Amino acid sequence: MDLATVIGMLGGIGFIVMAMILGGELGMFFDVPSVLIVFGGTLFVVLSQFTLVQFFGAGKVAGKAFMFKIDTPDELIEKIVEMADAARKGGFLALEEAEIGNPFMQKGVDMLVDGHDIDVVRETLAKDISMTTERHEFGASIFKGMGDVAPAMGMIGTLIGLVAMLSNMDDPKAIGPAMAVALLTTLYGAFFANVICLPIASKLTNRVEEEKLNQKLILDGIVGIADGQNPRVIEGILKNYLASSKRGSADEE
Repeated sequence: MDLATVIGMLGGIGFIVMAMILGGELGMFFDVPSVLIVFGGTLFVVLSQFTLVQFFGAGKVAGKAFMFKIDTPDELIEKIVEMADAARKGGFLALEEAEIGNPFMQKGVDMLVDGHDIDVVRETLAKDISMTTERHEFGASIFKGMGDVAPAMGMIGTLIGLVAMLSNMDDPKAIGPAMAVALLTTLYGAFFANVICLPIASKLTNRVEEEKLNQKLILDGIVGIADGQNPRVIEGILKNYLASSKRGSADEE
């Protein structure tokens, strides 16, 4: 579980709710028409921008903002160097029994074991990186779209509330509910966009970049193994993917 996402989101919601409670009764901040305009309107407007499969698939993708396990570059480098050493001693067939937890790395190793040309391996894996990134970016773009639309729906609700208020100036009892719609839709729009949608979109974008970096590292490692490079040389090349403070002795040698 990504504690930063959970703590950050719950903390943001908690402080907002606390401010509402300190400002008066919590019930005064709930208005059904405002909920329908902002939340319902936002979902359907964003739905019109994507296909049904893409839209409903965003829920699954959103889970990566909260539950996401990814190999660290150090772990990947260690595994690749281990396989490079095995391949130099026993050929590509020695990799057939290797225990590999990363599916992308497993795919590359399987292609080497099957005897595919290195250019085919490189092109296939590069295409895989491109398509995977594109699919994941769709999920982030859906939540980014919600973050863009929600404040606009809040503004629409505000205008509706103002029109209703101005049209009932002779009826004091109608002014209050209309004003509530005008103000609460703006609140709901800002809340939905900045506390829920945009943080999820940003976290998913970060996930895409992390996974893409790992896949590029693996691709370079697989190519190095296929070319028969020395494991230490491969390690030195792959450690360029690490921050300079984490490269350690590889940079000193």
